[in-house]
Parts: sequence; structure tokens; C-alpha cells
Amino acid sequence: MARATQTYLDKPPSSQTLTSYDREHMKLYMRLLDAERDGADWREAVQVLFGLDPEHDPEHCRAVHEAHLARAHWMTEQGYRELVRESQRKT
Repeated sequence: MARATQTYLDKPPSSQTLTSYDREHMKLYMRLLDAERDGADWREAVQVLFGLDPEHDPEHCRAVHEAHLARAHWMTEQGYRELVRESQRKT
């Protein structure tokens, strides 16, 4: 089984603003979105990206995947705005 290179929560924090968890897991979010775009099966994604075994606990694995994918979508729809504002303040 693959091992996750980062630690993660079962569900990312639910916030209307960017969290430190979001910042730490941005690469994971991008990889989840890439996997979705490429049509990867969620079982493969959860095994590769989280190091979880979907055969052992499919309900938990699916919940982890769906929660993080939803947050990844939130980042592309809302969260990125905070990053843009921050980068504009630095220039």
C-alpha cells in the first residue's frame, strides 16, 4: 500500500476563509483535482494520495476522499481569492 507523505484529517476544516490546513495541503488538493479531471477511480486516488486501503475500509476512505475533493473545489471557486489578495499586497 502507498504511504501518504503528509498527515491529514479525515475532513479538512470547514471555513469560509483559507486555513493553515488548506495552505499545507494545497498540493494534495491539486493532485485530487488532477485525478478527477483524468477520470481516476477514487479508490486509486485515495490509495496513492492518502496511503489508505479502500479494500479495508471503503466507507472511511470514500468519506476522506470526498471531503478533501470538495475542499479542493472550494479552493478553486473561493479560496484562491485570498491567495490573490495576499500576492497583491506583497507587490
